[in-house]
Amino acid sequence: MAILSDLGTEILVPACAIVGIVFSVVQWILVSRVKLSPERHSLSNSSKNGTAEYLIEEEEGLNDHSVVHKCAEIQNAISEGATSFLYTEYQYVGIFMVAFAILIFVFLGSVEGFSTKSQPCSYNKGEMCKPALANAIFSTISFLLGGLTSLLSGFLGMKIATYANARTTLEARKGVGKAFITAFRSGAVMGFLLAANGLLVLYIAINLFKIYYGDDWEGLFEAITGYGLGGSSIALFGRVGGGIYTKAADVGADLVGKVERGIPEDDPRNPAVIADNVGDNVGDIAGMGADLFGSYAESSCAALVVSSISSFGINHDMTAMFYPLIISSIGILVCLITTLFATDFFEIKAVKEIEPALKKQLIISTILMTAGIAFVSWIALPSSFTIFNFGSQKVVKNWQLFLCVGAGLWAGLIIGFVTEYYTSNTYSPVQDVADSCRTGAATNVIFGLALGYKSVIIPIFAIAVSIFVSFSFAAMYGIAVAALGMLSTIATGLAIDAYGPISDNAGGIAEMAGMSHRIRERTDALDAAGNTTAAIGKGFAIGSAALVSLALFGAFVSRAAISTVDVLTPKVFIGLLVGAMLPYWFSAMTMKSVGSAALKMVEEVRRQFNTIPGLMEGTAKPDYATCVKISTDASIKEMIPPGALVMLTPLIVGTLLGVETLAGVLAGSLVSGVQIAISASNTGGAWDNAKKYIEVGI
Repeated sequence: MAILSDLGTEILVPACAIVGIVFSVVQWILVSRVKLSPERHSLSNSSKNGTAEYLIEEEEGLNDHSVVHKCAEIQNAISEGATSFLYTEYQYVGIFMVAFAILIFVFLGSVEGFSTKSQPCSYNKGEMCKPALANAIFSTISFLLGGLTSLLSGFLGMKIATYANARTTLEARKGVGKAFITAFRSGAVMGFLLAANGLLVLYIAINLFKIYYGDDWEGLFEAITGYGLGGSSIALFGRVGGGIYTKAADVGADLVGKVERGIPEDDPRNPAVIADNVGDNVGDIAGMGADLFGSYAESSCAALVVSSISSFGINHDMTAMFYPLIISSIGILVCLITTLFATDFFEIKAVKEIEPALKKQLIISTILMTAGIAFVSWIALPSSFTIFNFGSQKVVKNWQLFLCVGAGLWAGLIIGFVTEYYTSNTYSPVQDVADSCRTGAATNVIFGLALGYKSVIIPIFAIAVSIFVSFSFAAMYGIAVAALGMLSTIATGLAIDAYGPISDNAGGIAEMAGMSHRIRERTDALDAAGNTTAAIGKGFAIGSAALVSLALFGAFVSRAAISTVDVLTPKVFIGLLVGAMLPYWFSAMTMKSVGSAALKMVEEVRRQFNTIPGLMEGTAKPDYATCVKISTDASIKEMIPPGALVMLTPLIVGTLLGVETLAGVLAGSLVSGVQIAISASNTGGAWDNAKKYIEVGI
């Protein structure tokens, strides 16, 4: 038996989730103390840096009321643009959710002809489980719950980011340290809200479903898997829609403004500048939030399903059964302590301290979490138990499960560090890309692509080692908890990730509000670190998605009763080839969408510069709204085909060609997709920071 009692588990999980929500509210209150209305500061204040604040106030024109008003106006425009985009996107996503929920209900219910009679359990034929109709209803409910939680996570993250961007700009006048703390605290609000909400909703859903299912744990946790599917379905649309929006606006703003007209980035004369700043929020905040939530929900559900048909589920050992949720709960507490290191224990005094501070967040959270996992594995698991392994039960020790979770956690740290090495302008890879620009754009493109391909090597080995360790010790359950290990510090990971777009927006607002060059230098330093952290966040998302996909693939193979996937069978090999092609098809669709949207944006920005008199001189205001509308319309329209490709391929292949071919398609797309994702993400991050490196003129 485990040391931790069932009652202890029932208190611990929701208590940690509530602590996470309370902590995020406290961080939000601290951010909201930065006022967006002009006011006299008491001149007796002395900052931590030992400099009297009023000296800096006079020097930076801190009491210039018009600057504060401008910041508030710009923030309002960005917030309105982001909110209207998300509302429009969510209307389309809502229609999809209802349609897909009906599909799930019909497919699952029709297995036994919408039977209301109890049926033999899938894995334990001697026991009777709840009817197919009940499983269809509860799976549909959990799918909708997962989808709604994902939407809420993305929306709240975007709201917080647009609330904090101008406040970060205003704090930058007092020094880089204060601006960093404001941006990081805002990121923490999003990170903790998402981690805590995801955990709490899942925990409440399990307990409500238990009222009906009673002792039928196999049926209960199979119905709960809909929660993960709902989360990742929304993430798909959030990521694609937000990505098309942000890149179309970015290309349009920079091509015409910087390249053709020679005006600075984020210059208020540029008609696409608001759309560009809105894009940072809908793509990198709302999209990334939904993305990481999807991986988090899926890994939790995959682990719960496998453990429900292992000795935990058969013996009704609730504490051991909830092991994945307890890991996430301890993760929230670990991230809370880690966040204090960035905001309260140490203060940043210089620009060069920003990136090390963010790197320390990853290291501290990983070390503390390793101890946390060891503690949880000791108190929540029996010393020996069995795990379901493709039809048989595998004997596993609690220390082996600790190593599985630890392997995922440390693989995440390695991916984070490698990503930082390849995308930060303090290291040679990005500096080489910057240097290659001396001979023109062609060599820059070649170096950038080569960097991305090379950056795949170590992360793939890290993922491979964690898969080998996890599977050797605890079969597919090991892989599911390894993915959870990688995501156990999700609150810190998201705080670091959200910090990037907030800093980017802060720099844009400083430029648009006409603040001094020194302030823009500070926000640029925050932003350069933010580009790297955004790439690190993507690295975590990709790594965890690879592990989750493999765990779900294992669940699919078990459920479809396929004993082996034989590559030499023509059906499977065809599937592998087609599956490996799918990520390229998907990427082609999204890139073409960005290209056509950017084309419209460039034409509109050129039209405004050519037809609005006094725009270049700064005496006339550009029409920001039209550019925002172009990005919104393009991304909403263009996100449907890639989404449909991903959602419908398994249904069509499985129905027409059978489960063996589908197994090949799923394996092929997983292997191919991970490589493309890592290389494309790191190439983009490297190019972005190479540009910053050249602009700073180091």
